[in-house]
Amino acid sequence: MSTVHDRRSAPRTGRRQAPPAPGRAVRRGGTGRGALWPYLLIAPAVLGMLYLLLYPLARAVLISFQDFRLRQLILGDAEFVGLRNYRTLLGDPQFWEVVRRTFVFMAVNVVAIMVLSTLVALMTERLGRVARTVVLSSLVLVWAVPVVAATTVFQWLFHSEFGIVNETLTGLGLDSYESYPWLAHGGTAFAIIVVLIVWQSVPFAAITLYSALVTVPAELYESARIDGAGGVRVFRSVTFPLIRPIFMLVLSLEVIWTFKAFVQIWVMTRGGPGEATTILPVYAVQTALAGQRYDLGSAASMLTVLLMSGVLVLYFRQLFRQEGEQL
Repeated sequence: MSTVHDRRSAPRTGRRQAPPAPGRAVRRGGTGRGALWPYLLIAPAVLGMLYLLLYPLARAVLISFQDFRLRQLILGDAEFVGLRNYRTLLGDPQFWEVVRRTFVFMAVNVVAIMVLSTLVALMTERLGRVARTVVLSSLVLVWAVPVVAATTVFQWLFHSEFGIVNETLTGLGLDSYESYPWLAHGGTAFAIIVVLIVWQSVPFAAITLYSALVTVPAELYESARIDGAGGVRVFRSVTFPLIRPIFMLVLSLEVIWTFKAFVQIWVMTRGGPGEATTILPVYAVQTALAGQRYDLGSAASMLTVLLMSGVLVLYFRQLFRQEGEQL
């Protein structure tokens, strides 16, 4: 009886519960068409990205080593000249003046963006729910404004005859600003473009820094305040060390953004008056279009990429060195 009972209580086994054969599992796993199907799905996107990004870069590098002007653009018989275009640019004092102005422009913008963004993020963290929602929504709306549209609005604001800025200053009794040509003076044109770029850049940086601030544990703030630390000390000893990776990432992105700023300057001043607002991207386009020197323009673009890459390499090298010392 016990034998019969054991047979009845034992689980039934059949062909359906048998494990798959090892050879069959290998064939299903990934050497057939199924393994290639994911790559075939992403192939159009990858090929499109390579064509839209790498091909123009490779073409610009090639043109920078050629004698490529309007004739060569039409006939296509460009001659290889080696480093002649680069020697021409590096021997031009105007090019080095543009490089100096570019770094000044970048430094002013990045410092202003990071300081204002940090202050806005700290303020937003301390607001109530409704006020915080209003501030974040406003930042998103500013960030969503197209670059050309925002630049056009700034042109209207500082218009010499119909601009709101001149009308407001004149209404306050500053008669010297009546019909004042803001964009006709190098210093004021430079300052207006800086304000425009800072206004466009602060929303992204502030929202990103705010998202990093909300991850800081509240217990650390409470401990610091119990120890008698003030606001500046809390930020320096508690907040900034924890958000430093995000802060440095935003800083590097803003360096790239301001270093390659072109649309704002080209739409508003085209690098003028004179050369007061001419930075490297604008200089490259001016060089290519003024005398159809596409070879020199491509060489200037490549030097811009090299300079920006050098700045970022030095920056990240210093960053990694500091992190290594802290560890």
